[in-house]
Amino acid sequence: METQASRLENAQVKKALLAGNYVNVEDLQRAEQYSKDNHTSMVDFLLQENIISNDTLGQAMAEHFSVTYADLNTYPPSREQVLRIPERIGSASRVVLFKEAKGKVTVATDNPKRPDLATSIQNALGVKDVTIAYGLPDDVDAALRHYRKPLTTRFAEILAGKHRIAPELFDAILGDALNARASDVHFDAQDKEVVIRFRIDGVLHEAGRIPKIYYENLLNRVKVQSHLRIDEHYATQDGAMRVEHGGRLVDLRVSIAPTLDGEKIVLRLLGEYVKNFTLTDLGVASHDLGKVYDAIEKPFGMIIVCGPTGSGKTTTLYGILRMLNRPEVNIATIEDPVEYKVLGLNQIQVNADTNLTFATGLRSIARQDPDVIMVGEIRDQETADISVNAALTGHLLLSTFHANDAATAIPRLMEMGVEPFLLASTLELLVAQRLVRKLCEACRFSEPTSLADLEKRLPAAKHWFHGRTLLYHAKGCAECGGTGYKGRTGIFEFIHVTNELKERIPTQPSSSDIWRTAKKLGARSLFEDGIEKVLNGVTTLEELLRVATPAQ
Repeated sequence: METQASRLENAQVKKALLAGNYVNVEDLQRAEQYSKDNHTSMVDFLLQENIISNDTLGQAMAEHFSVTYADLNTYPPSREQVLRIPERIGSASRVVLFKEAKGKVTVATDNPKRPDLATSIQNALGVKDVTIAYGLPDDVDAALRHYRKPLTTRFAEILAGKHRIAPELFDAILGDALNARASDVHFDAQDKEVVIRFRIDGVLHEAGRIPKIYYENLLNRVKVQSHLRIDEHYATQDGAMRVEHGGRLVDLRVSIAPTLDGEKIVLRLLGEYVKNFTLTDLGVASHDLGKVYDAIEKPFGMIIVCGPTGSGKTTTLYGILRMLNRPEVNIATIEDPVEYKVLGLNQIQVNADTNLTFATGLRSIARQDPDVIMVGEIRDQETADISVNAALTGHLLLSTFHANDAATAIPRLMEMGVEPFLLASTLELLVAQRLVRKLCEACRFSEPTSLADLEKRLPAAKHWFHGRTLLYHAKGCAECGGTGYKGRTGIFEFIHVTNELKERIPTQPSSSDIWRTAKKLGARSLFEDGIEKVLNGVTTLEELLRVATPAQ
């Protein structure tokens, strides 16, 4: 999927950053080498390594174009502002109204040198004084979304046109899902219509409805593009498709299941930007990040990430793999499915039809001279045994495991049949995680809250809050679709398996015993990590309580 970085040319960025002394030559050389090795933009490296921020990039590019910088992220234009410029000009010229006062306007665009742009704005708004400013491509995109009509309105227009209905319906749905940063799109067949729902930040929202008579063609289009059987209506089918939308290549995972009212489609949108996330981006605190570095510096051992389905476990593993992904390191993965294709990794897709399971794939990988192995999930004793043996024989092994918390993973693995002394020899780091919605920064506000009020929501509030506490809320705005939340972050529980814990594992301790020992060694629970994010204004107490409870 096209990213902001991919739309900024390396030569242009290099010139802009050097001219303003925003980076040194050594960092730029490292960024250029990264760009060459990974076939991507220098900006990816510079942002990932925190050498520059988005605002620094915006300021440098503005100076390069000899204009001012419009921080559209901190000061997003309202819908009314955006619509002041006619859509034919705004969309075509990628320009939005940033400020307006007493006959003077400032507009923002990611191409300030576009010919006749000032004249177009003067004629459209009836003003003489027009200042052109630079806005980052992603921020301009976010503002231009205000031009989009509601999905239901566009459905009516497409159906009235009676021309290429299925392709146009699918394109409209996919476009809205991408703009809303939805993770999944549900097509729910009912008696007379099909309900379209988007999962945004973990919560389903209805996006629109179409008459059922048009659904069969849409369903068949999805099946054909996913290489599934169009004559099969009573069995589940899974596939994948890649489509182009608005200049982007979008990877979709497709699941089709028969229901009483017809076949249901669920599309998983695989965000290309996710594979470049750092653990810091994902919400890992600096003191926990040190535990990860300690674990990956070991020549062998196991790192296990625990949590329910949809809690971001695989994304965290990719964040760790990104730290390890160097030319001198041979990394192999076995996944079901391969969600993010990453340059430099040898990725294998599980295939039941050819008996390529986690266990058989893992055996083959072990003979491929790997340094690091990632197993998508430990599901059974065979996979667990092979994983432990791989970690014992000089490999760093990463995997996910279904357990409610980090401490529970150890007794669960032993119940699966793994010998306790082998676990003690191989486990290096246990991580548990959940995802919480982040407060919208555009409409977030703080409010003093008394301990008495907090105890109404959390009876044991005095353990985490003292006196009046400043908590954050959000009003809801156009940026967040009125929800008050925009994006998600992780809350984490890290157990570094120290020598003291390794000595306890062969005695087959309970999960509560393991947690008590880990707690004495400095481990924090999911809830405690979440409380820190609540106090820092990242999320709300209500959102934390939705996904986690205080440790007993």
